[in-house]
Amino acid sequence: MTDPRHSRKVAGLFSRIAPWYDFLNHFLSLGHDFYWRRRLAGHIRLPEKGLATDLAAGTMDVTREILRHNPGSRVLALDYTAPMLVRGQQKLDKYRQDFLPVQADGRFLPLPDASVHCVSIAFGIRNIVPRSQACREILRVLRPGGRLCILEFGTGKKRIWGGIYNFYLSRVLPLLGRIISRDREAYPYLADTIAGFPDENKLSRELKQAGFSRIFFYPMCSGIVYVHVAQKPGA
Repeated sequence: MTDPRHSRKVAGLFSRIAPWYDFLNHFLSLGHDFYWRRRLAGHIRLPEKGLATDLAAGTMDVTREILRHNPGSRVLALDYTAPMLVRGQQKLDKYRQDFLPVQADGRFLPLPDASVHCVSIAFGIRNIVPRSQACREILRVLRPGGRLCILEFGTGKKRIWGGIYNFYLSRVLPLLGRIISRDREAYPYLADTIAGFPDENKLSRELKQAGFSRIFFYPMCSGIVYVHVAQKPGA
């Protein structure tokens, strides 16, 4: 069951931190997020003049990477939080004819059935509740054989680097995020969603239950983040 209070909370949090979002992503990941997004974009397969949807596009770093990897393609950049999309548009001046930012809910995609070749979502799937509804919508809008490419943190329940990462996630990240963004709620919330996220095997089972096939995943940075790739059955 959907909870409108959760959606409003997420929209409010990301609206408030939009001015600091890019800086904090790069600073708190020590710059690794650039590499992670390039790896994600490398799995996106588009035909000439293909159409992709970058879901939870935020400030559109992945949108830009998709367009770099697929010249001549087009990208619909969808996000629930309009200020994030507004912040990101300045990055894509050279691609102005090739992308369209749209405020949209990942549970109710404003797209026809079987209309896009690929869907990407980076660090956003854990913020959509329920995830199963988003997965069904993504499957609906993908063309047969189209890919879903996910970049997401691994579960914070696994000890990584002898527990150093877990301490960073639970203590350091919320503190630094709060000091820099001056928002007391946003980064503790993000740390909590990472800690409560299912592990890579459970997420793969969820994708299979939703109807996806040819699912695979792999870790980066010792399992701090994972890339998941799944395909809609068909030609």
